[in-house]
Amino acid sequence: MKRTDFYYDLPQELIAQDPLLDRQSSRLMCLDKISGKTEHKHFYDIVDMLNAGDCLILNDTRVIPARLYGVKEGTGANIEILLLHRQENDVWEVILKPGRRAKAGTRVIFGDGELTMEILEVVNDGNRLVKFYYEGIFEEVLDRLGEMPLPHYITKKLEDKERYQTVYAKCAGSAAAPTAGLHFTRELMEKIEKKGVKIGYVTLHVGLGTFRPVKADDILEHKMHSEFYILPQETADLVNETKKNGGRVISVGTTATRTLETAGLSGLPLKEQTGWTDIFIYPGKNFNVIDALITNFHLPESTLIMLVSALAGRENVLRAYNEAVQEKYRFFSFGDAMFIH
Repeated sequence: MKRTDFYYDLPQELIAQDPLLDRQSSRLMCLDKISGKTEHKHFYDIVDMLNAGDCLILNDTRVIPARLYGVKEGTGANIEILLLHRQENDVWEVILKPGRRAKAGTRVIFGDGELTMEILEVVNDGNRLVKFYYEGIFEEVLDRLGEMPLPHYITKKLEDKERYQTVYAKCAGSAAAPTAGLHFTRELMEKIEKKGVKIGYVTLHVGLGTFRPVKADDILEHKMHSEFYILPQETADLVNETKKNGGRVISVGTTATRTLETAGLSGLPLKEQTGWTDIFIYPGKNFNVIDALITNFHLPESTLIMLVSALAGRENVLRAYNEAVQEKYRFFSFGDAMFIH
């Protein structure tokens, strides 16, 4: 399979730059994964698409304001950093720009000296291992000084940080939002539960590798980034019970999908587990756990459109995407949603 097999033409103006005022009013394209038939609805109609006995699995990760702007001690040169993941206490792996001259021992100052960073070493991909110095609680300092690390295709500044969080976000650690979940409101979740649909949670801290383009012509040569995930026993039990009773396991987003399918590699029933996953799902791969998926529209030639194509068939997906372009759906993180069932 070639990377170009997953290309579609997207006009720039269809890339959503702002979240909708009312989260649940996004449009929803429903795609039948067998027949390839599509229906056009709104996200609040999802209640009608779910059945009593189904379960919805959501990713409760919380995005941290991971982008920081500082100056290099001594020279005053501007430095931008992006927190990737915490190694231990105050030691983090970060992406640093411009990075060429930032060697071990370089110090960077943020705010009015409220936060200082020292580079410890250069690691894989040119990333840096750094240590932070501050007084008080790191998360509170970060809230004051950091910005939300919006994807490169969103060029407008986000006024309200909470709009790049799901309403159920709880476990801080992501460099990007699990965007399929942005359409849910508390009221909508209550309606879903009243219908007899159970809701369970996993945690997968989304890394920036999510936006890393596939550069290899042959997609099998692409190396996936690793992301940290947690599948609690309670959620494993919910999935096992749903399967046993003939209900559907519906994952909200590709991140919840990757967590469940990683856990399902060793077969069912699922068991509680924690670890790092670099699972790459593309056409030809089987799904052992999920039956349906709620997701946004993804970038051409991305690993995410490949995952969706594995579930619904590449031709069905590309036909649906081209239809979404014609119908002027909004694309990507702040865009509209798709229910593949």
